[in-house]
Amino acid sequence: MHPALHLSVDGGRAALAYPGDTVTPPLTSAWQSLRLGLHLLVGFLLALVVIDSVREAGPSRVPTLLVAGLLAAVYVAGLLPVVRRSRPATLVWLAVLVLTWVVLMLLTSEGIWLAFPLFFLTAYLLPDRPAALCVGLLTLAAVLGFGWHRHELTVGTVIGPTLGALVALTTVLGLRLVERESARRGVLEERERLAREIHDTLTQGLSSISLLLGAADSAVTTGASSEATRHIRRARDVARDNLDEARRFVRALSPSDLADASLPAALGRLVEKTRRGDDLTVTLDVSGEPSPVPTAYDVALLRIAQAGLANAVTHSAASRVAVTLSYMDTEIALDVVDDGRGFDAAATPVRTDGSGFGLAAMRARAEQLGGRFAVESGPGEGTAVAVTFPLSAGGGT
Repeated sequence: MHPALHLSVDGGRAALAYPGDTVTPPLTSAWQSLRLGLHLLVGFLLALVVIDSVREAGPSRVPTLLVAGLLAAVYVAGLLPVVRRSRPATLVWLAVLVLTWVVLMLLTSEGIWLAFPLFFLTAYLLPDRPAALCVGLLTLAAVLGFGWHRHELTVGTVIGPTLGALVALTTVLGLRLVERESARRGVLEERERLAREIHDTLTQGLSSISLLLGAADSAVTTGASSEATRHIRRARDVARDNLDEARRFVRALSPSDLADASLPAALGRLVEKTRRGDDLTVTLDVSGEPSPVPTAYDVALLRIAQAGLANAVTHSAASRVAVTLSYMDTEIALDVVDDGRGFDAAATPVRTDGSGFGLAAMRARAEQLGGRFAVESGPGEGTAVAVTFPLSAGGGT
């Protein structure tokens, strides 16, 4: 089997994503920079704890090193798919991480500085109000920890953690606010686009029909039956064209494959249509329990699967394509992976024949609905396309 067939959406994000991560584009680069910065900060602060413990001999030296190692292990465990895909597992992971930090903070004053990345992590993973409450509790713990180690509470020991907490909350909640506003504007832009298309096609067509029928009525009144017949025929042609245009709009908003079938069934039919005997093997794997999700997600996932398979057939010269649809507690994901010739994902060229826009269109479709889109490929290494949409706590709808 070609190595690219082992690629998956989790493999592409494990280095940058936290468990239970439901934060979504369009501010992808900002979120990724924040995640990477927190990873580096946690590693740096843990290294300081270890160095300080090694330098200072004392009864708490060994326990401090053990707890620091345990905290590092717990933090890294949060990147595992088995933890990331379950909301309850995410909350348990966060609770264990915080408790481990509290123990480390009691053992050494250096551990208190880890409160700063924990502020960001808690604000990042929890909804707005619970995040504010939990960050407040962490701030209180950090202040008390400072006071316990220094045997007094000063203005500095209170202001330091408080300012750190405010910076974390302001940053994360500010990014979320900008993200929501971007998504709202995206919806408005799509409405404007549809309004323009309807105005330029259907509205103009209906106006033409009205004028032609008025002319036919006048021709009948004056006894010019042949001219009336000609106007009526032209009106009928315009009506037929408008009907085709209306059907095109309906198909674009709700594919016919989903009209009488679920998304897994529609993907199954798509896979069957794409197979070409011995030349191309296409498989579909559905993991998890299928559950209702927003219709827009179904449409986007089917369209992205169609585009991904079309790319594999047209450009990749693949012999195997694996399509995976995953229903998880907090998200639904689609992977399309082929063993074809691949390409340089960092510098995708726009072909002179007008093709080459498929990946950009897939990314735009996913991000418009608040989804995550990722591509992994390399010359001779096949291609993996992955898209993920977040689901609400109560289900997909």
